[in-house]
Amino acid sequence: MQEVDEQDLYVDRVAALDLGKAGLEACVRVPHEDRPGRRMQEIRAYATTTTALLEMADWLRCQSVSRVVMESTSDYWKGVFWLLEAEGFDCWLVNARQVKNVPGRAKTDKADAVWLAKVAERGMCRPSLVQPAPIRKLRDLTRYRRSLIEDRTREMQRAEKLLEDAQVKLSSVISDIFGVSGRQMLQALIDGQRDPKVLAGMARGSMRGKIPQLEEALRGFFTDHHAVLLRIMLAKIDRLSDQAALLDAEIEQAISPFSAQAAQLDEITGVGQVAAQELIAEIGVEMSRFPTAAHLVSWAKFCPQTHESAGRKKGKGRGKDNRWLAGTLGRIVFSFGKTDTFLGERYRRIARRRGKSKALVAAGNSVLTVIHQLLSDPQAHFHDLGANYYDSRINKDRRARSLASQLQALTGQKIVIRNGKAVLIEPEAA
Repeated sequence: MQEVDEQDLYVDRVAALDLGKAGLEACVRVPHEDRPGRRMQEIRAYATTTTALLEMADWLRCQSVSRVVMESTSDYWKGVFWLLEAEGFDCWLVNARQVKNVPGRAKTDKADAVWLAKVAERGMCRPSLVQPAPIRKLRDLTRYRRSLIEDRTREMQRAEKLLEDAQVKLSSVISDIFGVSGRQMLQALIDGQRDPKVLAGMARGSMRGKIPQLEEALRGFFTDHHAVLLRIMLAKIDRLSDQAALLDAEIEQAISPFSAQAAQLDEITGVGQVAAQELIAEIGVEMSRFPTAAHLVSWAKFCPQTHESAGRKKGKGRGKDNRWLAGTLGRIVFSFGKTDTFLGERYRRIARRRGKSKALVAAGNSVLTVIHQLLSDPQAHFHDLGANYYDSRINKDRRARSLASQLQALTGQKIVIRNGKAVLIEPEAA
């Protein structure tokens, strides 16, 4: 038998909240005043307005509650969590799947609150990660900025489809139809100019070498109907761009307390200023919550999983991941996928054998491992191992024998390696 280090799994005074949009049920469980080992509980209903929540906080304070536990129900938990946190309570947000009630019992809000209190007081649940207020504010800004950029991209795609509908093939000649030259041509189309030569003459810089192609691309049947729609689309694109620029300024202020960590992450291949801001907003800067890099990778759902029962492996979903973090890691991987770096070579090696989807997850795993190491040590800096890292550690003799075996399997002829050279063994004459 092995001795294990167990913490006290019993919380004397605990409160559990079953949340809804308009109201909640609060269950408080405390030790019995006269009978040691026994428990007392009380259930009260409160509205989710600020006044009612402050009243509930006073009641919890009178009961000397040390921990408040609630399920992550939609977004209803946020206001309650923030208020109780500001009132000085130790708040736990738990995954509803981990505290699911057992079958065969009544399913009511009060029963759920009692069950959650019993689970919490026995230490049978773990708190979910809730970032501190500065990180939460930064996350709100970065997520909304990405939403605006995604909306702007969709509007640009609509404008391009509208031009295709009018037989204006501008995107076939210009890589960015919303650049300086492209916008000037689009604005001229809206203002009523239809002459392809005049429109093509608005090209600037190196694009003037494509004037003949531009004339053919602009020879469509753009009408006033298209002009009305395009004017609205361009106005929306400009508005979204202005709003994204305002958010950029706000994010610069919000990220300033974490500028050192952002500079560390910016050193990683494929991670720019925007990606570093998004990584800090989603992961935070305090790595004590993740004892090892593997914990961070598992939390982000970027690790391989095995589900086995009775000796048989079963496929199972990866669970609900953080799509904002996954999107940022995906852009980072695509950014360094073609670079002559260690991470780029790692992505390409796995993509050749397992496919791009698995390579993306594996490379994202490596990025998260690097991030954990950097944020765990303020003095650490990223050092690229080089694209030849794997080749420099290959046993050449072993690799030669492996290739000879593959060639022998294809040709049917016996091939051996002698003095570092492949030798073909001729079959003996019959």
